[in-house]
Amino acid sequence: MATPKPFIVGIGGTTRAGSTSEMAMRATLQMAETLGAKTAALCATDLLMDPYDPMVKTRSPNAQRLVQLLREADGIVIASPSYHGSIPGLLKNALDYTEDLRSDERPYFDGRAVGCVVCAEGIQAMGTTLFTLRSIVHALRGWPTPYSATINSSTKPFGPDGQLREETVVNQLKTVAQQVVQFAQHNLLAKTMTQPTA
Repeated sequence: MATPKPFIVGIGGTTRAGSTSEMAMRATLQMAETLGAKTAALCATDLLMDPYDPMVKTRSPNAQRLVQLLREADGIVIASPSYHGSIPGLLKNALDYTEDLRSDERPYFDGRAVGCVVCAEGIQAMGTTLFTLRSIVHALRGWPTPYSATINSSTKPFGPDGQLREETVVNQLKTVAQQVVQFAQHNLLAKTMTQPTA
């Protein structure tokens, strides 16, 4: 039986293109692709949306794309900067739109592994931001991968071309990618084996 090609969606970064968190998310998705996954990234201006309001039924093109990609995702990678010890409002607002998935067959992040990546200018904020991010994933019924990556942005781990310059960061992101992809592949195989044959 052929190994399935899971679809992994990455969310993260800031409104500034090329932020450390965006580059970390993109690097993780590239590693997922080498493991056989298909990927899509949502970052920077992709995450600019109206404040989530459950009473408003219309959705901007960005919000519609976010919800549709998450609906199709077999696994997810979320890369967050640390703003004042937590995730930024931009990312939290995007994640609030997952409420549009509540009535799906797979509500929210149900049945999907979610790899968490946190970037901060110092180590103190990493722990609180990671705890918040993993708590949100739990609340959305996702499976935070056992391993999460924490990156000290002050060491400038990415070069101007976006290439990783620190082996420790490479290993962290590779582990996150492996765990998300492997979980998704196992899940897809299990679904294939339980489907009735014609």
